Amino acid sequence: MSINNGNSHFLGKLRKELGENRNAIFSFLRTIAGCERSFLLSSDLSDLFQQFEEEHGKEHFADSQFGDLIRGTQEVAIYGCWIWFAYRPRIGKWSYVRFHTEALDCDLMDCTEYLKIKEQIVRPEQSNDDWVLEVDLSPFNRDFPRPREPRSIGRGVEFLNRHLSSRLFDRLGSGDNSLLNFLRVHEYEGHPLMLNERVDSVEELRSALRHAQSFLAKQDVEATWEDIQSTMNEFGFEIGWGRTVRRIRENTSILMDILEAPDYRNLATFLARIPMIFNIVILSPHGYFAQSDVLGLPDTGGQVIYILDQVRFLEKKLRERLYQQGLDVTPKILVVTRLIPESEGTTCGQPLEDIAKTENAKIMRVPFRDREGRIVPHWIPRFEVWPYIERFTVEVEKEVLAEFGGRPDVIIGNYSDGNLAASLLADRLKVTQCNIAHALEKTKYLYSDLYWMDNESQYHFSCQFTADLIAMNKADFIITSTFQEIAGDEESVGQYESYTTFAMPGLFRVKKGIDVYDPRFNIMSPGADPDVYFPFYETDKRPMELQSEGKDWLFGDAGENARGELKSKDKPFLFSMARLDRIKNLTGLVKWYGSSKELRSIANLVVIGGNISPDESSDQEEREQIHQMHNLFDEYSLNNQVRWIGTQLDRNLAGEIYRICADHRGAFVQPALFEAFGLTVIEAMSCGVPTFATRYGGPLEIIEDGISGFHIDPNHEEETIGKILAFLKKCQKEPEEWKRISDGGIQRVDAWYNWERYAEKLLALTCIYGFWKFVTDLDREETQRYLEVLYSSTFRRFAEQME
Repeated sequence: MSINNGNSHFLGKLRKELGENRNAIFSFLRTIAGCERSFLLSSDLSDLFQQFEEEHGKEHFADSQFGDLIRGTQEVAIYGCWIWFAYRPRIGKWSYVRFHTEALDCDLMDCTEYLKIKEQIVRPEQSNDDWVLEVDLSPFNRDFPRPREPRSIGRGVEFLNRHLSSRLFDRLGSGDNSLLNFLRVHEYEGHPLMLNERVDSVEELRSALRHAQSFLAKQDVEATWEDIQSTMNEFGFEIGWGRTVRRIRENTSILMDILEAPDYRNLATFLARIPMIFNIVILSPHGYFAQSDVLGLPDTGGQVIYILDQVRFLEKKLRERLYQQGLDVTPKILVVTRLIPESEGTTCGQPLEDIAKTENAKIMRVPFRDREGRIVPHWIPRFEVWPYIERFTVEVEKEVLAEFGGRPDVIIGNYSDGNLAASLLADRLKVTQCNIAHALEKTKYLYSDLYWMDNESQYHFSCQFTADLIAMNKADFIITSTFQEIAGDEESVGQYESYTTFAMPGLFRVKKGIDVYDPRFNIMSPGADPDVYFPFYETDKRPMELQSEGKDWLFGDAGENARGELKSKDKPFLFSMARLDRIKNLTGLVKWYGSSKELRSIANLVVIGGNISPDESSDQEEREQIHQMHNLFDEYSLNNQVRWIGTQLDRNLAGEIYRICADHRGAFVQPALFEAFGLTVIEAMSCGVPTFATRYGGPLEIIEDGISGFHIDPNHEEETIGKILAFLKKCQKEPEEWKRISDGGIQRVDAWYNWERYAEKLLALTCIYGFWKFVTDLDREETQRYLEVLYSSTFRRFAEQME
């Protein structure tokens, strides 16, 4: 196997240490082999290594290459006399090292060999198949520019502007017309924008800009486009440069600077000011998508809140931009979801629904249809929507074109199903596509790729992971809420990074699926609606009726939708709110609380999630969690200390309950085993509630441990309970400690998690990626053809089998 100099040096050091420290390395490898398991996670390996060092001394592997290997390994595979280490020396970079436990030799292998070993362990009967489909997208992207440093991950648009601008400006110097052609392509309802036919070359554009600048310098800066239109038209300019002379002068000056002394920052500023976006489609097919009475229903939660807030702020920012550009146009936004005739008392059976607090944004619902074209009337779990997505997208195209009277300007997909639908729709309409994962299921379920066959009947990972691969690589740009979502951290793998290399035995082997250094990734953190989630001490904004209703839910008699009554109403209470599924781990929180006498003596617990009766749920996983919750109440006799509310509350009421928790000097606990972002964390911190949240996923970035909240490890019960207890005890002795963390959370959200900035950046990204797609090969046509083969040969085959 050929290896580069860096790998050669790494292997040389390892082999040298094998000779010098043979006994210790051999002993530890035997320890691994003695686990009698085929796979070990990094946490398993770390525990073994720590135990070994305690028993044999740390000096054996101090400052050693072998020690570094152990600390950087994400997974171990054990097969016969071979032990394989999947080693991640830094973010996004992997090596595969194997040791022979008898000969005590080591080799560096490529990822294909490592994936084959994993396949042999899981499916030995298929191990001799030499014709496994191997997915490798790296050849198509070999010459495509991408950053190299981890700190550049998630800053794709900045990198593209810096890198591609130099190419563009070189071409402009030799008379290239790409920028000119881009300016001339814009129109609205058949009326040209920016430039007309009088400007036919870069030199003519330079001349027109000079004449315009001279003319504009003599005009009143507050004069409008209408006042100067006829003269500007003669120069070759059309509406779109700005509403006032001041703005028009700014924009023409920026363009002159770009043509004269190119600068990528000026280019980004100028592109973001071009009127390119009027109509937006946002796709979110699964679950119950509505503005009320849906949160907590199966597959329905934070994504709905995210999208509705996103729409409100996008529309507001888009109206402001169009006004500044001089256009009297009302933008349109459609959130396209699934029509559910049997809608459980919600509005999900309504084809069109206006979105509150917007002027012209709507929810459009399009039905799923079976092969015969009949409407599927009932809710379908998110893992079972795949047979309907293609037919759904075809119908969506017709409805969207009819509603808009033409194509949208950008299509935004949400979650795996929405992203695949966005890919199909953007392909046909030839518009810019943005993807938002919210969560990728692959990292939620341990070894979900390797053991996909065992879980296929319930989760259909064959379709899910194939859809993810296709949508990730088809998107023009991808929005993530955190760096963690893309690339994890120095110690753990990110959600997207888990799609870099993996195997699904009997289906395909992914040698290179996604590259976390790809410039399509951009980090944009959402916020919490400031009209709903605001600090508890802003008493003038807190409606009395909501305070009264919130206290009734928390402290009143338990009705049909609640269990447990808080006997001691003066104690602070811990609060948590989430869907009732395994990953959200609400039952884990109740168990922690129930098992700790000391914690129970200091605080009450309030949990909002799921249904109280399993008969009210159509989701198998939720029903299991409901039974488990009731068992915990009975086992630990919690009826006087825990309030379980089985109804997802109106968001305004939920905001007030956060503030009531703050009034009682309580804390919010988000105990998820994994959380992609953590909107409830943002909400709680916005309201001033000290927050404990999982260290696995987005909350690790949101919270500064000990400053604006606390990180907890849901896998370490005693440590987590101890951390919560320590805070509550300190607050009893030093009340200013509660205030310190409360203020820290509010300040953190104010500084970093803001919907206004989010909306402005999303619109700018759409313009900039749209420009580069127009003037370069950013659409990567060869990759698109490859992905179409994967869609036809794999995704469609498995989706059809589900019907």
